[in-house]
Amino acid sequence: MALKRLAVFAGAGVMALSMVACSSGGGKQDGAGEGSGGGTVDTPRMTIAMITHEVPGDSFWDLIRKGAEAAAKKDNIELRYSNDPEAPNQANLVQSAVDSDVDGIAVTLAKPDAMQAAVKAAGAKNIPVVAFNAGMDAWKPMGVKEFFGQDGRIAGQGVGERLTQEGATKAICVIQEQGHVDLEARCAGVKETFPATEILNVNGKDMPSVESTITAKLQQDPGIDYVVTLGAPFALTAVQSAQNAGSNAKIGTFDTNAALVEAIQGGDVQWAVDQQPFLQGYLAVDSLWLYLSNGNVIGGGQPTLTGPAFIDKSNIEAVAEYAKGGTR
Repeated sequence: MALKRLAVFAGAGVMALSMVACSSGGGKQDGAGEGSGGGTVDTPRMTIAMITHEVPGDSFWDLIRKGAEAAAKKDNIELRYSNDPEAPNQANLVQSAVDSDVDGIAVTLAKPDAMQAAVKAAGAKNIPVVAFNAGMDAWKPMGVKEFFGQDGRIAGQGVGERLTQEGATKAICVIQEQGHVDLEARCAGVKETFPATEILNVNGKDMPSVESTITAKLQQDPGIDYVVTLGAPFALTAVQSAQNAGSNAKIGTFDTNAALVEAIQGGDVQWAVDQQPFLQGYLAVDSLWLYLSNGNVIGGGQPTLTGPAFIDKSNIEAVAEYAKGGTR
């Protein structure tokens, strides 16, 4: 069954991909360079660095990484994955990749200003850079070749419209990292189409603190009838917060993992906005191989959208088996 598309979905180039099989085991892979075994292409061996703003423990990035590893395996690429949630440290990782003369770099731009110098250094050495997941409004001015992800603001607008359709009266939108451009765009979009939305900032690196902060907010304001989170682990925590507070607030979220799929099936979470992180990781790596081996650039100067789409009880079975395999 096709996933529900958000009404305000912005069109982009559509690609048909032949995905290779990947591990059915969940969780992180063993080390930084998996998926770099023998490929199925006959192009020379390449080295690609992928540098993200992953917060350790956030299962979203397991899906990104599995997609990247699948593409790396197919394309005979040595994948060097690294991450740091602090923007200056992430920029240092990009600079290290530049200094080690990798063939290409895939990077997230959650805090673009901090990344500009390192991205410019890559350009000075003719190392192609693509962006994915975060930085929809920043990648092109920075000279990045391609972008793969969803438009956070459009996705948020779709969420706000859904809240209205469901008869919500007051919502909180929970941001787990202040200053992250995509997260803030999502909540801004929610507020645009559902003005009765309050932004709640939490410390996403401390899940007990997230739980207590949401609990306190729900206790303070019993009029809140919807909690919107921006990641699957935070949605599951919000479920516990609502129970702690004795609140009947419903939970909706961005992004999925296997536990979140079960929560939708069980009714604890109403829906999730899917941006297909496996696909983001896959396209980021595969696009660099295409550029390096054949001069191809995807998207015609526009972002290639991997979402958004709603997943709820009406279509959850379409992705449940993939979620069990750790790729949705």
